[in-house]
Amino acid sequence: MAKHTIGIISLGIMGRRMLTYLVTHDSFTVTGVWDPDPAARAITANEFPDVTIKPDADAVIADADLVYIACPPLWHKEYCEKAIAAGKRVYCEKPLGIDVAQSRALVAAFEASDTANIVNFAQASSPAVEEIERALKAGEMGTVTNVDITLHFSQWPRDWQADADWLRFADQGGYTREVTSHFLYCTERLLGSAKIVFAKSIYPSEVGLCETNMYAHLDCSGVPVAVTGAVGGTTPDRIELAIYGTKRSYRIQQFYILEKTEGGDWENVFPPLADPRSVSIPRQLDNVANWMNGADHTMPSAKAALSVQELVEGILAK
Repeated sequence: MAKHTIGIISLGIMGRRMLTYLVTHDSFTVTGVWDPDPAARAITANEFPDVTIKPDADAVIADADLVYIACPPLWHKEYCEKAIAAGKRVYCEKPLGIDVAQSRALVAAFEASDTANIVNFAQASSPAVEEIERALKAGEMGTVTNVDITLHFSQWPRDWQADADWLRFADQGGYTREVTSHFLYCTERLLGSAKIVFAKSIYPSEVGLCETNMYAHLDCSGVPVAVTGAVGGTTPDRIELAIYGTKRSYRIQQFYILEKTEGGDWENVFPPLADPRSVSIPRQLDNVANWMNGADHTMPSAKAALSVQELVEGILAK
């Protein structure tokens, strides 16, 4: 089967990370990349000398079947609309956007134009989520009683996110958009649509900075979901989703570690990986290739991402 052509808009952390795996993937040919920042373009040219740096976003879109949009969320809608106008498929980073009304209009534009689209929630291709999904369908968990989503960071943004300074500001950053959204996606995928029952977010005294603490209670098809987040203190990062059943419970930690219990100690479901991203990102790209080929896949659409965005923005607004 011929390779699919893909172009990348934005060459920050996510753009270059995905590029690392795209250039060696059997299903894709990278036809061009671009970033408005000359420094990002220079870094990319040095790291990937065989990849073509295009003069602008329009040139990236023109030469690709699929456009991967990896910029901060403030500009997602703009580049998605450019791709729609050019009749190209869209692969957009999450969150879909930061303005719910604009994102609703974007989803309507996708549907009106019949533009194929997916959004890059990392857990879309997660073996951990697939195992929980399998156990739920097989009845091995019994009745799901509740879900906990818990995040705690010693600092935000984290050290490795220093180049993405926008993550520390309330207009489009914050860990609720960047990290909690992944696990809200998981919860809705596993249990169905969620709604906010109660939410409260706490912000620092310095105007413009993102949330420090966040608390929410959701109802997901009748299952209570507790969501908590905090920044501060001397602690390793905690990123966890736990889904409790009357027969068996599961817990995802740090995105990749899946544990289960039937009343005893938590035990690992899968062997640990030395470099989880070296497995998870190619697996995600395999899933994208299946979507491109019309085969079975689990990549979420912009409509599914909008549902997550509505939860996130609802929590942050309270």
